[in-house]
Amino acid sequence: MNIKKNDTIKMLSGKDKGKTAKVLQVLPKERKVSIEGLNLLVKHMRPNREGEKGQRIEFPSFVKVDKVALICPACNRQTRVAKKIVDNEKGSKKYRVCKKCQAVIE
Repeated sequence: MNIKKNDTIKMLSGKDKGKTAKVLQVLPKERKVSIEGLNLLVKHMRPNREGEKGQRIEFPSFVKVDKVALICPACNRQTRVAKKIVDNEKGSKKYRVCKKCQAVIE
């Protein structure tokens, strides 16, 4: 998967279309991400004891990876991701690369 935790992304569809935020959690097997402050759901909690008030809890729900796009930290634009393998003395390592500016994303 091309999106990782703490990446900055842009929503491509839904009620938060066009907004940017940081990724909080990634579920690679289900291909879903949780985004800070976007796609919020509201859960109504009943009071536990008499005399307490009930409350509304807002929490970010998961979004499919197809609905978001990565924002490159170097060029600050919405981009696709390529993979690049770099060899050095210790061995080879795979990096994510921006398709627009060719900068390494890490």
